[in-house]
Amino acid sequence: MPVVSLPYKYMEHLCGTDRQTIIDHLPMIGSDIERILEDQVDVEFFPSRVDLYSTEGVARAMRGYLGIETGEEVYQVSPSSITFSVDENLKDVRPYIGSAVIRDINLDNEAIISLMGVQEALHWVVGRGRAKVAIGVHDLDTVIPPFRYYGAPVSRSFVPLDYDREMTLAEIMEEHPKGRDYSHIVKDKPVMPLIEDVNGNVLSFPPIINGELTRVTESSKNLLLDVTGTDERAVMTALKVLCTSLITAGGRCESVTVNGVVMPDLSPAFRDIDVLSCNTLLGTSFSAEEIAEILKKMRYGAEKTGDTRVSIRIPCYRADIMHEWDVYEDVAIGADFSNLDTELPATFTTGCEHPIIALASAIRDICCGLGYLEVMPFTLSNEDVMFTRMQREPDPDALYLLHPISEEQTLVRTDLLPLLLDLLRMNKRRELPQRIFHTGDIVFKQQTFQKLALASTHPGADFSEAYATADALMRELGISYIPEESVDPAFISGRAADIMVDGKKAGTFGEIHPEVLNRFDIDQPVIGIEIFLHHLFPGHQETKY
Repeated sequence: MPVVSLPYKYMEHLCGTDRQTIIDHLPMIGSDIERILEDQVDVEFFPSRVDLYSTEGVARAMRGYLGIETGEEVYQVSPSSITFSVDENLKDVRPYIGSAVIRDINLDNEAIISLMGVQEALHWVVGRGRAKVAIGVHDLDTVIPPFRYYGAPVSRSFVPLDYDREMTLAEIMEEHPKGRDYSHIVKDKPVMPLIEDVNGNVLSFPPIINGELTRVTESSKNLLLDVTGTDERAVMTALKVLCTSLITAGGRCESVTVNGVVMPDLSPAFRDIDVLSCNTLLGTSFSAEEIAEILKKMRYGAEKTGDTRVSIRIPCYRADIMHEWDVYEDVAIGADFSNLDTELPATFTTGCEHPIIALASAIRDICCGLGYLEVMPFTLSNEDVMFTRMQREPDPDALYLLHPISEEQTLVRTDLLPLLLDLLRMNKRRELPQRIFHTGDIVFKQQTFQKLALASTHPGADFSEAYATADALMRELGISYIPEESVDPAFISGRAADIMVDGKKAGTFGEIHPEVLNRFDIDQPVIGIEIFLHHLFPGHQETKY
C-alpha cells in the first residue's frame, strides 16, 4: 500500500484545524500511521481509496469527518477551446488519453511535492507500474494548443526532463533512468506514443518521461494534465483524482476535447440505499435522517427519500464504490467505530498452529541460517514465466483465471523458482551475491502443495554451491536422500541433480541453463534448488480444490 506524506503546515491550511487533531483522527478515516516526524506525518491507505493519495484528498476527507465542511463538493468544469487529436496508429499501442486544464493555481513547494506524490501513487496502484496508466503534468504556458497524441518513430528527438540536450526516443529508453525503468512497456511496439503541440514541441513520451520544456515549477499557474493508458476506466479514474485534488488546492478546472469527446466529467453518480439493509449489516438502528447526516460527513450528497431509503450522490473520485455495502462501510466509518456496540462472538474457540505453518517456519530458519533472504513473490503469474522461459512443457492442468486483468496474471503459480528468477532479473543491478528463497503454496495438477525454492546469483555460482546448499538443507531437516542426474531442461545437463527420497523425486538442484538466464535477462550465473515439501513429509498431504 502506498505511503502518503502529509506536511503539517499544508494540511493545517487545507483542513482549518491543528496538526494534533489531524493526527488523532487519521486512523479513523482508514489510515495506518507509519511515522510521525517533525514536519510531516507519513500514513498508509488502502489501495481502494486512491482519492486519499494526496494531501488535498486527505484534507477533503478530514474536513468532512471533523464536521468542518460536510456534504458533497461540487466541481465546476469550465469550457475551453483546447483540443487533442489521437491518431489511429496508437490503437494497438496505448490508445486511451484523458486530459484537463487547471488554471490559476498557486503551487508552493509542498503543493508540488503532493502533486508528485499522488502521481507516483496512482502510477503504482491504478497504473500497474505505468503499464496501465501513466500521468503527465505540464506547464501549459510553455506550449501552444491544439495538441496531438500520435505514434512516433524511435528516431524522434526532444529534451527529456532533467536533461539539457536532445535525445532520440531510442536513446531515452537506453540511457535515461526513467527510460531504463519503463522502456519494457513500449520498446517492442511498432511506434512510440508521443504528445506534442501545434509547433511540434514535445510535451511527453508516455509512459516514460515528460519534456524539460513543460517542467512544472512554483511559478507555473496554468497546468495541462495528460493521462494515457490501455484501460479507459483506469485512465478516467486517475484523471478525476488529479483534477479534484488540484481544485481542492485552489485551481480552476477547464475541459479539453479529445477526438470530439469533452472531458473531464466530474459529476457524481446517483444511487439509493436501503436503511434496513444498512442497519442489519452494521448491527445499528440508525434512522434515514441519521444515515444521511453521517454520509455527508463522508463527503456524499445525501437526502432522506422515505423512512427506509436514502438517496446519495457519490463523488466522482470515489472509484471504490461498487456496491451498497461499500456505502454501508462509510456509514460505519462516519459514525465512528468506537460508537458502535460491541459484543463477544457467540462461539468461543482457541486456535493452534497448523503443522504446515510450523514446518514452513522451521524451513525459513534453516534458509536464513544458510545466508538466504526470504522474498514474497506474487501468487499469480503467466505461461511465459512459468513454462516458456524455463524451457518446460506447460502444465495442461494449470489453474487459469477466467477473467485475468492483464497478460502478466493469467494463472495461479505452478512453481516458485521461475518467480525467484524474475525477482533476480528485477534486481540485477543490485550488489552481488544475491541469495533468496520462498516457501509457499503452488497449484500443480489442480491440487495445492507446499514447495520450497532457493536461488543464488554471483560470478562464482556453480553446481558445487548448489549441491552443498541442498545437502546442508536436507541434513538440517534430518532427511536422507540420494542425488541422481536430472534431465530438467531448466538446468544445465550434467550440472543438475534430482533429490530422491524413498525412491520418489522430491526436488531438483543445480546450475540454471544459460538460455533460461537469457530469457530472464540475467547476466550472472544462477543456481536453483526446488523441493516438494509433501514428498519430504508425507503426513502433510495436498489439498484438493
